[in-house]
This record gives sequence, C-alpha cells and structure tokens, in this order.
Amino acid sequence: MFAKAFRVKSNTAIKGSDRRKLRADVTAVFPTLGTDQVSELVPGKEELNIVKLYAHRGDAVTVYVSGGNPILFELEKNLYPTVYTLWSYPDLLPTFTTWPLVLEKLVGGADLMLPGLVVPPAGLPQVQKGDLCAIALVGNRAPVAIGVAAMSTAEMLTSGLKGRGFSVLHTYQDHLCPEGRQLDIKKSSYKKLSKFLQHMQQEQIIQVQELSKGVESIVAVDWKHPRITSFVIPEPSPTSQTIQEGSREQPYHPPDIKSLYCVPASMTLLFQESGHKKGSILEGSEVRTIVINYAKKNDLVDADNKNLVKLDPILCDCILEKGEQHTVMKLPWDSLLNRCLEKLQPAYQVTFPGQEPIVKKGKICPIDITLAQRASNKKVTVVRNLEAYGLDPCSVATILQQRCQASTTVTPAPGTKDILQVQIQGNQIHHLGRLLLEEYRLPRKHIQGLEKAPKPGKKK
Repeated sequence: MFAKAFRVKSNTAIKGSDRRKLRADVTAVFPTLGTDQVSELVPGKEELNIVKLYAHRGDAVTVYVSGGNPILFELEKNLYPTVYTLWSYPDLLPTFTTWPLVLEKLVGGADLMLPGLVVPPAGLPQVQKGDLCAIALVGNRAPVAIGVAAMSTAEMLTSGLKGRGFSVLHTYQDHLCPEGRQLDIKKSSYKKLSKFLQHMQQEQIIQVQELSKGVESIVAVDWKHPRITSFVIPEPSPTSQTIQEGSREQPYHPPDIKSLYCVPASMTLLFQESGHKKGSILEGSEVRTIVINYAKKNDLVDADNKNLVKLDPILCDCILEKGEQHTVMKLPWDSLLNRCLEKLQPAYQVTFPGQEPIVKKGKICPIDITLAQRASNKKVTVVRNLEAYGLDPCSVATILQQRCQASTTVTPAPGTKDILQVQIQGNQIHHLGRLLLEEYRLPRKHIQGLEKAPKPGKKK
C-alpha cells in the first residue's frame, strides 16, 4: 500500500472528541491492550495529528501521527497498527516468521507467499482468513510488516504451504515509515553529534578516529562496557511466548518425513477405478493395494504361475518402455509393483510434533554439507537446506561458532530463492555431524556430505 510515494491531502491536529473516539476504537479493535497501554498509544495531551492521504493506487487512507511518528492508519473503516506501534506492542497481533531475504520483496510491494514462511516446531499461529497478522524475521521478534491472512492456518497447511499467504499492507522502510520522526541530536542534551561521540569515547564505550579529512568514524565498540551490558530487552509476555514458542526456548524435535507418490497424467487410467485422479497423493502401501486389486479384478494373474501378472493395454502403457511394448507380456509381482512406483511422481509429507502434516511434490532436499576453498587456500564448511527440516540457519551458526571456536557466517545460498547457507571456517563436518545426528536426531539418510569429515590424526 505504501510501497510508492503517496499524496497528502490534509494534516490537522486532532480534536478532543476525535481523540476520545480513537481511544474507544483502539480498545474495541485490540482488546488485548490494557487501559494504560491505550493511553500510552493515544496520549491525552501530547501532539496527535490526523493525516489524510491518497496512496499511489488511489486508496484514501487516514494516518494518526503521535509525536511525529505514525501509530495507526485507517483504510475502508478498518483500523491497523503501524510497524512503529508493533515495536512497542509486539504481542498485539499473531506473528508469522519469514527469512531476512524476503523483506526486500515485501518493501517493494510483494505479498508474502507461503513458501517463504518459517514453520517453528511448535507450529504456526492459529488464524482465520481475513485476520490481521504481523510478520517478523528469523532471529528478531520485532515485526517488520503487517498483512491480512489470505487463508486460515488449516488451509495453509492443507495447501502444502503453497500460494499467497498474506496481503501485505505496510512494511518497515516503506513510504509510511520515512514519515516518522528520526532521532534529532539537536533536541538532545548534546546538541551536536560530535559532542555525543566525544562523550561516548570519554566513557570508553567507543573509539572514534578521523579516517579521512573532516570525517569521523567509529572504529571500535566495547560491547562488554557496563552501559551496554546493562541494557535489558524486556521479556516477552506469555502471549508472545506462545506465538514464538518453538524457536530458541523450545528444544528441537526432528520432523517425521514420509515418502509419498503422486499420480501423473500417464497413469490415471490405472488408478481411476480406485477413485483416484491426476495429482492424487498416495502412500506406497496404497499403490501396492490398488495395483494388486486391479490385477485380480481384471483376471490378469497368470493361471499357471500365480507369481506372474499378464499385462493388459493399460498396464503396458503405464509401466513399459517403448521398446518393450511387443516383447514383455508378463511380469513378476515385485517387478510390476516396483515399476509402478518408479513411474509415479515423487512427493513427501513432513510432520513436525504437534502440527498438521505438510505435503509437497518432488523429493525433499537433503541437508547438504560441502567443503570449499577460500582465499589463502583456506577450507570452509558450507551447509545448506536446514530450513526444510525446521532448523534456523542463524541458530545453527551460533551453536557451531561456540563449539568449533571458529568464525561463522550466514549468507544467501547461490542460485536459490529465500534459502540461507551457513559457512564455518575450517573442516567442521565432525562437529556438524554430531549436532545433526546426535542432538537433533535427524536420520542419516537426509544428510549428505558427512563422509568428508577429517580423518582421525589429520589436520582439519
């Protein structure tokens, strides 16, 4: 909505009656806010303005600005909080999480698609279609966007997390955010930035150097300084813990991953008698039962050898190669069933503890561990596809940094969309394998590259 510049129609101070009405509206729309919180959000005597504007698409929007910062906006008689307000009240709305790389797209005006969601082990917040939701980034509970759910949580899971999840109305860094007030050093006791920096340097919090003529730069920060370490982030409320549960606070539990099969167009005739059609998802046992019943129902079991199945035109078209059409007339049961499974399209089901199963087509990508050479012939360990197994790359990187005593970085995986990779200095596959196999209890078959761990007695 605010991805492009808007046109301001009017900017007027709010009247006393309108201020009281706004408080009543906020209380009605956001019942989780207490009386004191509503008074903080809509102050009784401080400056409060009503800004009427037209968004770039022509929508008429009313924005409420307190102390120079947009706190609420109204569209088609619906009241919405701004990102600025959600930073003060992060538990106001159910919060969904996405990857940092997605933010740039949201700021550019894109809606949030379901493949971009991060599903915590505790599950997604329960919402209905049309509910107002907040969107945060992995590793930071401060919301960066506000949107309306395009479907319920149950429908999201049923869809296999595909399609549009949220219609985004407002984001951090959009044109509504710049309307907010920036930190004005002139209104502080320091008056000038140079005096502020000088004071911080005198307290040995930072080091400032003039790296180029007339330009002072902060070259070091003492992160262990008492003024910094004494800064405390408020603990999340119980509501927030429920929404965010499954991140760092909750122990990781591996998902249950089941291989499935999808009926392609070329095999619909074989499966239609059992009530299935193109795109139907089946388990391996269901496929076997359907094929066995089909063969028995159509008298295809060889009378002289019960281990063989005669191939009718439908079976021939479904499972035989072109060169076999006139040469293969019968197949053993195991060969027939294996060929059917091979001709079906792969799919899989992922189920995290306490969640509804998520079904996706294709094969699940294994966690991929590789070694790469960097500058000065140094080795680094790179791991990808952690997200598919409900693992946060940033959290994994932090753990490995502590255990390996080596630097780690999290960067976008080359050639992918919205997927991150973790890079650790040195050959750390042994530590990574212990973390994934022993602590996270992920099956070895879903991890590739463990064989590249350093041999005992050799340098990493």
